[in-house]
Amino acid sequence: MDFGSVAVVVSDGKKSAKWFKEKLGFEVRSQQGHWITVAPKGSDLVIHLCEGDTLEPGNTGFAFYVKDAMKEEAGLRKKGVKFTSPVKKESWGTTGAFADADGNEFWLIQE
Repeated sequence: MDFGSVAVVVSDGKKSAKWFKEKLGFEVRSQQGHWITVAPKGSDLVIHLCEGDTLEPGNTGFAFYVKDAMKEEAGLRKKGVKFTSPVKKESWGTTGAFADADGNEFWLIQE
C-alpha cells in the first residue's frame, strides 16, 4: 500500500487549486465536487484540497525537498509566494517555510 493523498484544509478548493497551479506549477489532478487534488508533475502523491473551517491555519507538516533552497525561495517570491520563515542555513541543514493563500505552511528543505 502506498501513501496516495494528504488533506489540506482550504476555504475555497477551486481558488486554492488555481494558486497551486499558478504559483507552484502543480497539476490539477481531479476537480469533481469536493474532491479537488493537486500534485507536482510526475508525482504519485496528491494533495486533497479539503474545503472547511480555517480558523486554525498553520503548519501542515509537508516538506518539499529541493536542490537549492535559496534559488527556490527567490523564484517563488517572484511569483508572490509569502515566506513565513525565510530560507536559512543552519548547522543541521537549510530550510524555509512558505504559506499558501489560506495560511497553510509548507517547508522547503535543501537536499
